[in-house]
Amino acid sequence: MPSPRNEFLAGVRGEVPILLGVAPFGMIFGALAVSAGVPALLAQAMSLVIFAGSAQFIAAELIAVGTPTVVLLLTTLTVNLRHLLYSASLAPHVQALPLRWKLLLAYLMTDEAYAVTVVHYADAGTPSANKHWFFLGAGVALWGVWQTTTALGIFLGARIPPEWSLDFALPLTFIGIVVPALRDRPQVGAALAAGVVAVIAAAWPYKLGLMAAALVGILVGIALERLGSGSGKLSLDQETSG
Repeated sequence: MPSPRNEFLAGVRGEVPILLGVAPFGMIFGALAVSAGVPALLAQAMSLVIFAGSAQFIAAELIAVGTPTVVLLLTTLTVNLRHLLYSASLAPHVQALPLRWKLLLAYLMTDEAYAVTVVHYADAGTPSANKHWFFLGAGVALWGVWQTTTALGIFLGARIPPEWSLDFALPLTFIGIVVPALRDRPQVGAALAAGVVAVIAAAWPYKLGLMAAALVGILVGIALERLGSGSGKLSLDQETSG
């Protein structure tokens, strides 16, 4: 069984390809926040406390236009609702952990950490007793890079030219991670359905299109999985009858 140290280092290594996309994303947030009028200390505190890129971007934009606090909180909460889906997916794997571990991993839960962790948990060839250390390694690696690049972006301020369009790096990295992980019809169908809805609903306010895409992807995946199971049962029944 891999030791906690080996699992932790494996989590860090698994996160490295994503960090290449996260780094410019963090710099852009820091620069955007200060250019929008958010004080430097508050911008860094957002990365420390919220630790959620999309929610931080939206919060910075809403702060810049003087949005009421209630609207600001509800908007960021809506954007982060997808974390409930991530938590439900990982809950069976971490439910036996002590509360302190659950609180720590919940804080470190991000899109990027989830992407590599859920694949690791799904690997039946690796014993699961220390897999939460993999989760910790992935989360800590991302946390460190996010804090560092946010600070760098704040320091640089508005000096990053907008024509660089560095914001494409993160979704491109995710595509490279997700596509090789699609191994059966339900997974492919869920990914395609979610992608189509995400594109169609890209203009929806408060990033509600992301939640819609996630829900549609889940429903399509479940439907295809049930259809596949039903077809298999039907074939087995027919074969037994014959």
